Amino acid sequence: MKLLQALFFPPEQPGGVSSMIPYLQDRFEPPEWEMELFSLPKRIRGKGTEEIRFHTFDWQKYGQSPIVQKYMQTYRDYLWWTKLRLQQSYDLIHAHHPIAGLVMKEVFPDTPVVQSIHSSYERELILNGKIKEGGLEHRFLSSLYRELEHRTDRMFTVSESFREYLAPHVDDPERIGVIRNGFDDARFKPIPHHNEVIQLVTVCRLVPAKGLDVLLRACAELKRRGLSYVLHIIGDGPIRQDLEQLAVELGIYDETIFYGYTLHPEEFMPFFDIFVLPSRAEAFGSVFAEAALCNLALVGTNIGGIAEQIEDGVNGRLVDPEDDLALANALQEVINDEDYRARLAETGLEKAKRYYSLDRVVHELKNTYLQFKR
Repeated sequence: MKLLQALFFPPEQPGGVSSMIPYLQDRFEPPEWEMELFSLPKRIRGKGTEEIRFHTFDWQKYGQSPIVQKYMQTYRDYLWWTKLRLQQSYDLIHAHHPIAGLVMKEVFPDTPVVQSIHSSYERELILNGKIKEGGLEHRFLSSLYRELEHRTDRMFTVSESFREYLAPHVDDPERIGVIRNGFDDARFKPIPHHNEVIQLVTVCRLVPAKGLDVLLRACAELKRRGLSYVLHIIGDGPIRQDLEQLAVELGIYDETIFYGYTLHPEEFMPFFDIFVLPSRAEAFGSVFAEAALCNLALVGTNIGGIAEQIEDGVNGRLVDPEDDLALANALQEVINDEDYRARLAETGLEKAKRYYSLDRVVHELKNTYLQFKR
C-alpha cells in the first residue's frame, strides 16, 4: 500500500507531529507498505496564484483580514508546491494540517484522504492575543472544520476533549475518530539520579497560551515559602523577554534558567525531577507524555488533553488554569515528599508506556489505512 504523509512543517521542525511522523515511517516497512513524507519548505512564499473556492462557505467574506489573506496565500503556495512536486499516485493520503488535507483532495480527488487535526490554530491565536473570539479570523478558521468534514474521507483528532471542541463546527461529530499521539520508547531513557535541590523543567514555545506567567508567579510563591528549587525553561518564542523581565520583577531570576530553543530536550530531561506546564489550552499536550517517559513527576492544568493524560494524585497533579497559588501548593506537595514524587513518576511512566507507545499508534493507523485498500 503506497502512503503519503502530508505535513505542513518539514519533518525537522522541532516538536509536534512533524517530528513524530518520521518515527512512524520506520514501522511501515516495504514491500507491504511504502510511505513517503511531504511538506512545504519555509522558503516557498508567494508562489501560488490560483483562485480558491471552498464547498461549504465563501472565504472571501473574511478576506479583508490580513491573517486570513496570509492563510489563503499559504494555501495557494502549498497547492503550487504540491502540483509541482507530486506527479505519482497514492493508495491513501494522510494529512496532518487543514491546508494539507484540502489541497491533497483538490490535487488527488479520487484518492482517499484521511485528515488528522492535532491542534486548534484559532484557539492559539485567541489565547496569544492575535485575534478576537468571534471575530472574522475566528469564524474563518473554525469554518474550515466543516469544509474538511465535507471533502476528506475520514477525520481524526488526538483527544476526546478536542473532539468535543470540534463538535459545534461539524455536521456529524460522532464520525470523528480519536488516535492519540504515540512516542518511540527508544528516544526516552529514564536515568536514576538525585538532585540536592529540586529541578523543575518546562518545555514549550514561549507564548501566552502556555501560561508561563502563572508558573513564574507560582515559583515566586515557593520562594516566599522558603522552598529551594531551580526552574529550567526550555524553548523560545515572542514573549521570552517579557518572561525574563517578569522573573526579575518577582525576584526569581537567579532561580530561573532560560535555555532558548534546544533540538533534543529529551536527551537531558531525565536529569530533572518535576515537569510543570500550566497551559491555558492543549489539544493533547505531547510534552507531558514525553516527560512521563523520562520518569518525571507531572504537574499540569485541568484542561484539554492534559486532563486526559493525568489522573490527579495518581500519575501527576492537576490544578485549574490561571491559579498560581493552587499551582504553588501542588508543586510544594510534590517537592516536599520524595516518596510521593517517585510514585507519581513511576505511575506516569507506566501509563505513558501503555497508552502512548508508538506501537499502539502504528497498529491503529494500519487498521485505518487498510479500510481504504482497494
